Amino acid sequence: MRRQTSPGEERALEELRRLKRRSKSSPGKKRRSRWGRYIALVLLGAACIGGVELAACRFFEPALYERVMEPVRGTAYWATQTAGKAVEAVCRAGAATARKTGEAAAVLAERAGAAGEALRDWMEEAALPPEPPEETDSALAQPELSPPKDFLDPLISDLIWREGKEILTGGGVEVVYFNQTDEDRAEQMYGSDPLSTHGCGPTAMAMAVSSLAEAEVDPEDLAAFCVERGYWCKGHGSYLSVVQGVAEAYGLDCEPLDVETLEADDLYLRLATGDVAVALMTKGHFTKGGHFILLRGTTLSGEILVADPASRDRSLIPWDLSLILEELSPSRHNGAPLWVLSKPLE
Repeated sequence: MRRQTSPGEERALEELRRLKRRSKSSPGKKRRSRWGRYIALVLLGAACIGGVELAACRFFEPALYERVMEPVRGTAYWATQTAGKAVEAVCRAGAATARKTGEAAAVLAERAGAAGEALRDWMEEAALPPEPPEETDSALAQPELSPPKDFLDPLISDLIWREGKEILTGGGVEVVYFNQTDEDRAEQMYGSDPLSTHGCGPTAMAMAVSSLAEAEVDPEDLAAFCVERGYWCKGHGSYLSVVQGVAEAYGLDCEPLDVETLEADDLYLRLATGDVAVALMTKGHFTKGGHFILLRGTTLSGEILVADPASRDRSLIPWDLSLILEELSPSRHNGAPLWVLSKPLE
């Protein structure tokens, strides 16, 4: 049975037949009608694609069907290729972005892990009690041994009050005296430690500064200065850098002396002409641990005068230089154990 065609199919087929007849009857117009046929075929294909008309055309006029579908297929192929390339470009861009994002995330994760480990290590170290550093004085002012000599004649050296200050007389220079164990300093602090037991460093340097420099400073203020500058060592007195650091801050010349090559006459001359020496002592007649004192002059018989920030009595006794050199600390850090301080030359 022959399939009935729809009105739309009839109109399309009729139009194609008309164009075919016109083409055969008018050869001279073949060139001019070529674009018209092409456009008609495209429109026909677009109108019929997916519909019954296109199926009918394929069945009844295979050659015509191929002519109709050729431009449609070309256009569809171009659109497919273009879309495919666009999708591929988008995928590549997405993959590159994802790769870069992943790499950045990996770097951030690595850095975060390292920061976390550093923070954990710091917290663990902070939780541990600090080990006593080597470069400190122990600030234990009680001596192991009793003084070997009697007090000096007051005419040679004495403690007097003048203009509200306690002064050690005699020697190469009069020294403004401070004592770290005085009752009025019993509750004063050196950092978190008592000034009376741990403050020999700032107390000795307060005597040197107040006696040689233009400014006067008391042990409490100098202790605060030492904490601020990092010279205080919690539980262990002062770092040995306190001597050179404070001297520089207050404009004093500071010269470490090599005790291995020290000439006694050179030290006597320095002390007799107005310089003072800071000596770091180890256990013996001045301390059970480590202790700063000042060497402030000499007697006519060649003995050494001292200013001990923990004892007025020891500050009024003459000392043999050999005993002092023997009881100097073995430390050799930051100029220890002997520094000479002097006023700068004008």
